[in-house]
Amino acid sequence: MVGLIIRRMLQLVVLLIGISFIVFMSMHLSPGDPASIIGGPTATESDIEAIRNNLGLNDPVLVQYANYMTGVVQGDLGFSYQTKQSVSEAIITRFPNTLNLAIASMIVAVVIGVTAGIISALKQNSWIDVSSTVVSLAGISIPNFWLGTVLILVFSVGLQWLPVGGLSEPFWTIEGMKQLILPAITLGTGSAAMIARMSRSTMLEVIRADFVRTARAKGVKEKTVIWVHALRNAMIPVITVIGLNFGFLLGGTIITEQVFAINGVGRLMIEAIAARDFPMVQGSVLLVAALFVLVNLIVDLIYSVIDPRISYD
Repeated sequence: MVGLIIRRMLQLVVLLIGISFIVFMSMHLSPGDPASIIGGPTATESDIEAIRNNLGLNDPVLVQYANYMTGVVQGDLGFSYQTKQSVSEAIITRFPNTLNLAIASMIVAVVIGVTAGIISALKQNSWIDVSSTVVSLAGISIPNFWLGTVLILVFSVGLQWLPVGGLSEPFWTIEGMKQLILPAITLGTGSAAMIARMSRSTMLEVIRADFVRTARAKGVKEKTVIWVHALRNAMIPVITVIGLNFGFLLGGTIITEQVFAINGVGRLMIEAIAARDFPMVQGSVLLVAALFVLVNLIVDLIYSVIDPRISYD
């Protein structure tokens, strides 16, 4: 297991270098000049050139990248072109909102997805199974921005049960939970649909296995057969989907944070891209990439807990 962790950490380093290079080059090759945006409409050519020199934007792109990576290795992600705030400080300030939203969305996805998948498998070809399939397809197909807007119109503007947006209160408070409900449903719906389909297919495969038929032949109670024998063996593929979706949720909060006006890393990234704020974009992308790899490492470690036959030694 130690070997697995070491290998994944080495892979993480290589991955982050590759991602940083791609994002850095993409930002510099795309249209738009950060110096012009910082200077504003009243800035003269000499003012813009002074800003470029001050930011090091006149250096060759590879030299700029080398200087940036030198700072990253030393733990310095740079400073925002727009606010002059440390990139690390800005990300740390907003990351809790993104993490809370991703966790709440994952809870919604797992509870709905696993429950619906198991019930569909046990009631195969019934109206419950068909309804679950239709809802799952709808959940995967509906765009987050559309679903979020509809939920706001119905539950915030129409019924006035929940806040329109924002995430200003701690998630463990009543008000904080109210603020998280609509964004979590919006973001977690697609993941819930995928988890439901995977849970159904793996559960159908397991309940037809020989060891399940043997347990039933021995007179084991049906609840024990389903929840102890079948479910545990069906969870390995489901956990894989859950881990992948959680990684996607951490990086996929951008649209949801925009719709619900949540000051998270996703919204920070959008603002930075619009302002051509290279250091802020770079730091945000590196954080999301690192978290995605770490989540998948945790999923691999969970495998050996659920199924002792899986070993990484």
